Amino acid sequence: MKIATWNINGVKARIDTVQDWLKEASPDVACLQEIKSVDENFPRQPFEDLGYNVETHGQKGFNGVAILSKQPLEDVERRLPGDESDEQARFIEASVSTDTGSVRFGCLYLPNGNPLGTEKFPYKLAWMDRLLEHAEARLREESAYLLLGDYNVIPDPVDARNPQNWVDDALFQPESRQRFRSLTHLGFTEAVRACTEADETYTFWDYQAGAWQKNNGIRIDHILMSPQATDLMSGCGIDKHVRGWEKPSDHVPVWVQLAA
Repeated sequence: MKIATWNINGVKARIDTVQDWLKEASPDVACLQEIKSVDENFPRQPFEDLGYNVETHGQKGFNGVAILSKQPLEDVERRLPGDESDEQARFIEASVSTDTGSVRFGCLYLPNGNPLGTEKFPYKLAWMDRLLEHAEARLREESAYLLLGDYNVIPDPVDARNPQNWVDDALFQPESRQRFRSLTHLGFTEAVRACTEADETYTFWDYQAGAWQKNNGIRIDHILMSPQATDLMSGCGIDKHVRGWEKPSDHVPVWVQLAA
């Protein structure tokens, strides 16, 4: 089973690009972020025509997440638990049944948190605290579970081409990075770093200042796996070449292969 995550930066602007990637990569499950569409306006048909079941948690013009799956999606839950007043569409979760059991996916679009000094950074940290609580509860179930998406966190200096440029950014603050490490300390495995320790392993290149051409990237899209999911992992990768396509997102797909 191939499971992928990709911040597509707008489904309507990127629909041809996403379809081309789905045809090329053929993931069994694709978790999409920043769809920027309410549920009723999400263009389901093009993805259903490619054989995918579609579940969304959308919001007009901002945020929004979706899960595409070749197998039926079960037990779909929208919204990250812990704050009923939070109206931002940033989390959707579902399961699929396989020959070896069930696998559950939490697709997340973690708050950016910028600019520092505004209410956006405390909101980011509070959201991460809620994520930690939910992740810990899922781990107690001792089942195959993945938390994947755009975390808006640069975990370590090696995950940025020029880390000094990010010291005043919410993505690289000690509080953000510490909470990300807390997830791995709970028992999650970070898929990409389990596969490679190579430098210049990035998932995002800004549209500005020729970042793609200069390989001035950062790694902020992550797949975290429970021990039971980690035991099934047979490989992972980053589809970097997609950033060079026409009308690209500033993020690229990240995927993991499970023997499930």
